[in-house]
Amino acid sequence: MDKAPALLSKPACLPINRCNVPAAILGSLAFQENPVPLVLDGVREFHRDLFARLDATPLSSQRSTLFQDYVTVHFRLEHLEEAGLVARDTGGHQKQRAKANYIRMIRGWNFDADSREGAVMKAWVESRFGLTPRYHGEPLRDFSAPAYQRYLEMRAQGLYGTNALEAQLDLVYTYCQYEFSRQTPDLRHLTLYRGVNHLAGFERLPENNSPSEKRRTLLLNNLNSITGTRERADEFGDAILTFKVPVAKIFFHCRLLSGILQGEDEFLTIGGLYEADYA
Repeated sequence: MDKAPALLSKPACLPINRCNVPAAILGSLAFQENPVPLVLDGVREFHRDLFARLDATPLSSQRSTLFQDYVTVHFRLEHLEEAGLVARDTGGHQKQRAKANYIRMIRGWNFDADSREGAVMKAWVESRFGLTPRYHGEPLRDFSAPAYQRYLEMRAQGLYGTNALEAQLDLVYTYCQYEFSRQTPDLRHLTLYRGVNHLAGFERLPENNSPSEKRRTLLLNNLNSITGTRERADEFGDAILTFKVPVAKIFFHCRLLSGILQGEDEFLTIGGLYEADYA
């Protein structure tokens, strides 16, 4: 029986990224089994005042409020003209995209992962972690194909006219990891679930598993929604995939910031290769 490859291969990853672990490694099964913290280049250093204030704040609810207030003020989300917004373009049309921010991106993803907001989120993962999107409305396998061109158009439309949107997402991920390290410093993995009816929609390695085995090796999209509740996953399929997900690969979860995602125990999870139990 063949073994799964040690590293993630092209074209599922880029040769460079903006964090401390190469994409070929952080997308590998070895990383799933033995993860290390992922650090985005320069984020903690640039926002050192925020994290110093978080360190001095004892309650997670207080830190959540502090974080949201900081992002609102730092990126001038309620006063975009101070960040250079011109309310109308040269043709006199109002610019709506200026209202896009990290909250709208996460909510848009939650509503439809193949939306314009979903394209922005997948593009952010690609830029920061070097993992390329594998699906956006349809499979993305050929960079010259119409499907990939549509993804690029949606990504560009989603980022156009926004105020440092990717930098906002950098802070969300970094804050999420801060809270894990603050609240559960020894936690390395979470057990998460996804309900499915079949595996036809997933990329699988040339079967290093026999069809009779319950263990599967899957290449997930570069960003995924997975639930922390088995009962919730059971609502979405006849079978359940059970993942051991590195905490370092959690971008966001529904309890991190109040009022953004409600009630589904959802975790937005960075992709790559994963072994999962299928039952």
